[in-house]
Amino acid sequence: MPTELRSRIHTPHTPDLDLPPAFRVISLREAGDAFAHACKVARKEGAGTLVWARRFDLVEFAVVLEPEEPLAVARRSLYMAQCALHDSLAVHAPPEKLIQFVWPDVVLVEGGLAAGVRLGWPKNANEKEPARWLVFGAMVRTAIMGAGEPGTRPDSVALEDEGFDELGSGRLIETFTRHLMVWVDILQQDGFRPIAEHYLKRLSSEAAEERSIDGTGDLLARPKGKLDTRKQKLVTALDKLAWYDPETRGLKL
Repeated sequence: MPTELRSRIHTPHTPDLDLPPAFRVISLREAGDAFAHACKVARKEGAGTLVWARRFDLVEFAVVLEPEEPLAVARRSLYMAQCALHDSLAVHAPPEKLIQFVWPDVVLVEGGLAAGVRLGWPKNANEKEPARWLVFGAMVRTAIMGAGEPGTRPDSVALEDEGFDELGSGRLIETFTRHLMVWVDILQQDGFRPIAEHYLKRLSSEAAEERSIDGTGDLLARPKGKLDTRKQKLVTALDKLAWYDPETRGLKL
């Protein structure tokens, strides 16, 4: 999915983040909602706008993309951005730390919920035409507030308890933007296949399955040695947002 990230040069970003010049930061206070705000301003502000909500326990941000493909195809940018997020986490992780995906919107660290992502687009957008914008949003848990000793909630993890380093002052966001630019270049030069391969290789699964991603981002899974293929629709799955806790406006514990 070609984007205009490289061609859109905005006003200088805030001095708190050292980002590539294609990005412009909108900084919110802790009570802000990065994803909602990015969707609100996406059409006006354009590609490369990055909204950052400054929170102590989460790295919360959202970035605006402007895809050229029809919306039905362009949603696959969710996987591209998750590849960038995975690689960003790996930079700050201790050696051999296991970082995996749960389709379509969850990131696990050592089997525990560490991050959730989402994708937004204009309401009533035509599936067969390019959307005016897409917004990729992410929440990454850096600390678990008031949850007792590390390990007492094995299904939830925080990066500080897993030995991740240099995550203060938006460092993870800085790393993410650079990796996103790398994956944009890969997409433009080599197409979607390298993205699908990178994502699927890190997809957590209990069963021995052969998996692929089709032209609209749906997940196809077939047990090895079997003929029947199971299809999971991306749009339907994104509606659930099972990782999100609306009361805390963060990841579930």
